[in-house]
Amino acid sequence: MSPTAPRAAGSSTEAESRPAIEAELVDKHYGPVQALRQASFDALPGEVHALVGENGAGKSTLIKLLCGVARPDGGVLRIGGEVTTLGGPSEAAAHGIVTAFQELTLLPFLSVAENLLLGREPRGAAGLIRRRALNERAGEVLAECGVDSIDPGAVVETLPLAQRQIVEVVRAVSQRPKVLLLDEPTSSLAEHEVEWLFDLVRTMCRTGTCVVFTSHRWREINALADRITVFRNGTHVSTSRALDEDEAVRLMTGQVLTHRRRELPEPSQRVLLGVSGLTAGRVVDLGFTARQGEIVGIGGLEGQGQRDLFLALFGARHHTGQVSVDGNPVPLRSPKDAIRAGIALVPEDRKGEGLFLRMSIRENLTLPILPRIAARGLLRSSAERAAARGMVDQLAIGVRDQDQPVGTLSGGNQQKVLLGRWLLTGARVVLLYDVTRGVDLATKRDIYDRVVELAEQGRTVLFYSSETEEVAQMSHRVLVMREGRIAAELTGEQITAEGIVRAAVRDLGHDTNPARPVDPAGTSATASTAAASTGEGAADQ
Repeated sequence: MSPTAPRAAGSSTEAESRPAIEAELVDKHYGPVQALRQASFDALPGEVHALVGENGAGKSTLIKLLCGVARPDGGVLRIGGEVTTLGGPSEAAAHGIVTAFQELTLLPFLSVAENLLLGREPRGAAGLIRRRALNERAGEVLAECGVDSIDPGAVVETLPLAQRQIVEVVRAVSQRPKVLLLDEPTSSLAEHEVEWLFDLVRTMCRTGTCVVFTSHRWREINALADRITVFRNGTHVSTSRALDEDEAVRLMTGQVLTHRRRELPEPSQRVLLGVSGLTAGRVVDLGFTARQGEIVGIGGLEGQGQRDLFLALFGARHHTGQVSVDGNPVPLRSPKDAIRAGIALVPEDRKGEGLFLRMSIRENLTLPILPRIAARGLLRSSAERAAARGMVDQLAIGVRDQDQPVGTLSGGNQQKVLLGRWLLTGARVVLLYDVTRGVDLATKRDIYDRVVELAEQGRTVLFYSSETEEVAQMSHRVLVMREGRIAAELTGEQITAEGIVRAAVRDLGHDTNPARPVDPAGTSATASTAAASTGEGAADQ
């Protein structure tokens, strides 16, 4: 079943009224910050209970209390109706409570099999791990969960983020929990992978497993949840069996959601970014141009070369072909070359690829501009603080002070820090790769506003999102990728989520979509014409 389809009746029964897990009036402080305040929550056997709220509303903190990662400062936890004190995750697991986190807990230098069966490895008579049996058993675990595309022997750090998330989920499910806590499990998954996860969850619920599920994608909440609980500012606001998105936003933020397509500024005719004959990873002989002040959406099904394209343009992936900025060819042998050329990348994995979590907000923001705020090799602390303070204020980043570690911020505020870092550089070409992954609805709107501001400032934006509707809402023009090439270019009224998906799945040899054609070299006809009309990017044609 598609995650957008209406959900069938839940498997929980009214007779099973005793919660599988419950928190009553719990408090939790982290220093001066009160993450939870007299918060209550319960979930029943056999139900999917969605926990929603803005970043910083207390959802992740509650999950940590329920799985023993953190202890409440006050209040009561109950498991199966019994008051319980959890001394850690292993004690929670002994009670049948298992968690799959958004911020992955996998050990990156171990194999998939070693991660899946950690602490449960098949051993021989001498107590040594039986390596062949380990991989065989891991393969069986993956197959039992309907996963056949991941090699049990692969080292985890070599896997794409989506596959790492799948391994995290399979590891939790394989322990056959009574209570499964899923903290943003879909944030890095493509739509067909979300369908896989939902089928897995429904199967578990039919056997009586209680699933607590957090997500910022409202269509997923509607598709999966039996009940929905809203948190705001660390406390319980509402629990209901049905909730539409407008009402949910009002409960989460105290604000009313307005539905309108973003009004995008008119881009100039000046071509700022030119790409010709680019080949990198799955990308094959790809070419296009993008104008100053234009937001170019990159669409298509997941895994069609979008990530390779963004990494190549940032100098982080070996490639051939030519890239030009404002008509001048630029070498992109490393990210340093890209930064020097005025190209910035905000990646999907903010913690693994973007931020230095133990460093301060100020240090993370100003890292690329250190030469600009130094004198004779010495950092001018006043200039650094002023630059960081200006960006914190501009992006409304929720911080106590700019010296706190960036890892203490909510996911949405971390994403704002990462975006702010590149705004400080004055980058002219901004590559945004799934920048709203795992952030709440209000923060998404803030990020959308910042993207529009980038275009208004005359910067060129390449915008990819795993949510097709976002690409449709935020783009002047959409280049739909398939098999590493541009399969279609959508403009004007063609830019809809349905149009993007249709262009992504159609047979490349039988173009029935009313999208603009692309030439054999992969450069869109419109882009070629625009470049020729301005006299820019001649080297790219």
